[in-house]
Amino acid sequence: MNSTDRPRLAVRSPADLIAAVPYLLGFHPADSVVLVALREKQIIFAARADLAPPGTDPGPVARYLAAVIGRQGADAATAIGYGPAARVTATLDAVRRELDGIGLAVLDALRVEDERYWSYLCVDPGCCPPEGTRYDPRASQVTAAAVFAGQVALPDRAALTAQVAPVEGPAREAMREATVQARERLGDLLGAVAPEELISGRAMIGAARQAHRAAVERTRRGERSTDDDVAWLGVLLTFVPARDEVWERTDGADEHLALWTDVFRRGEPEVSAAPGCLLAFAAFRAGQGALAAVALERVLARNPDYSMALLLDDLLRQGVPPSRLTDWPVLNDKRTGRRRRRRGGR
Repeated sequence: MNSTDRPRLAVRSPADLIAAVPYLLGFHPADSVVLVALREKQIIFAARADLAPPGTDPGPVARYLAAVIGRQGADAATAIGYGPAARVTATLDAVRRELDGIGLAVLDALRVEDERYWSYLCVDPGCCPPEGTRYDPRASQVTAAAVFAGQVALPDRAALTAQVAPVEGPAREAMREATVQARERLGDLLGAVAPEELISGRAMIGAARQAHRAAVERTRRGERSTDDDVAWLGVLLTFVPARDEVWERTDGADEHLALWTDVFRRGEPEVSAAPGCLLAFAAFRAGQGALAAVALERVLARNPDYSMALLLDDLLRQGVPPSRLTDWPVLNDKRTGRRRRRRGGR
C-alpha cells in the first residue's frame, strides 16, 4: 500500500493511470490487482494485492482491498487487474461488488496485459475495442513527469525485495567480525557504569542516541558508516528502550531511509530486527508502503513475534495513512509528552 504524498502526476486517461501505477507502488505490478483511490478527482492512495490463485475464491482479496481503500476517505476508485482474463475477471468482479457494498464509486475496472488494456465498464467498441487498447508507457507524459520528479519504478516486486536483502560474501564476514567486537565494546561499557545506571539502561540509551546522531550526520554528508559503526548501532538497538529512543527520532527523510537501508542490509541477522523495523517505519512515513512491506517481511521471517514489526505490519495491512502518524511515536521523552499534552496532542 502506498500513500501518494509525492509529486502529483496529471492523469487524464486510462493509459495515463496505468502508466502512473508503477510510480505509485514503486515497482511494476504483475499478477496483481491494484486499487487507486481518489478524493475530489485527486489520487490519494494505491493498494495492491496478488490475484487470487486459480480456482480459489477471490472474496478475501477483494474484501481486504476494499477495507483498506475504505479507510482512506476516498469517494471513488479505479480497479486494475494485471494478467490474463481467466485470472483477472473473477477478482475484479469481486472487488467491484465489495466497493459497491461500501458505497464507493467505481470509475473504471481495467485489465492490463502485454501493453494493452481492456475496460470491464466501457461497452463502446469505438473507444474500447474487443482486442484491447494498445498503450506505450514509455511514451506517456506521466512517465516522463515521474522520472523528472525523481520517482522510481523498479521492474518488479522482486527487485524491491533485493534492495533490502542482506549483504553476502566478504562484506558479511567483515560485519560478523565487527559485531563480535561491538559486543565486547558493549560489555566494557556496561562494566564501567554505576549499578543504578545499569538498571535504568541510561548508558545504552545514551550510547544509542549518540551513535544514531552521528550516523544520520554521516548519511546527510553522503558518507558511508564503517562496519564498526553499523555493528555498534545494531548491537545497541537490541535493547528495546534504546531502540525506542531512536524510533522517536526517525521519520521519512531521505537520510533516514538511506541509513536504515544500509544498517538493515549490513547488520548481522541476530541484530537486524530493529534496523529493519526502523527502515519500515521511515518508508511508511515517506509514503513508500511497498518498501516498508518487504522490509517487514524479512524481519518477520526471522523474528515472527517481534512486537514492533507486528505493530507496523498491522498498520500497513489496515491502510492507515502516513499523515495520521505525524507526531507518532512518542515513547520515552517525558518533556515531549508534556508539550504534546499542553497543545492537545493526538
